[in-house]
Amino acid sequence: MNIEGVTQEDKTIALLTHLGGIFFGFIPSLVVWLIKKDSSPFVAEQAKEALNFQITMLIAFAIAYVLILVVIGILLIWALVVANLVLCIVAGVKANSGESYRYPFALRLIQ
Repeated sequence: MNIEGVTQEDKTIALLTHLGGIFFGFIPSLVVWLIKKDSSPFVAEQAKEALNFQITMLIAFAIAYVLILVVIGILLIWALVVANLVLCIVAGVKANSGESYRYPFALRLIQ
């Protein structure tokens, strides 16, 4: 869904929020959400979406590290790394074009 009235600055911030999750986990999305939640609805929505996804990934990585004991965790960690990379890039591209993006399997912990 393309949102009207979104500035290029908002799009860029949303892009960096999604891509920041690749390198820094949930921290960039949390910071952006806390700063922009009252001033930019588009950025706040995208930061919240990125935050929910990165929290989901954190939980999934914790489970995968436990599952290393039964070897399947190693494969799961690689799958999670690839999923995080691909989905964050897709989300960043969509956000940079002014579209709202919802991650397909993120827990909606932050409403």
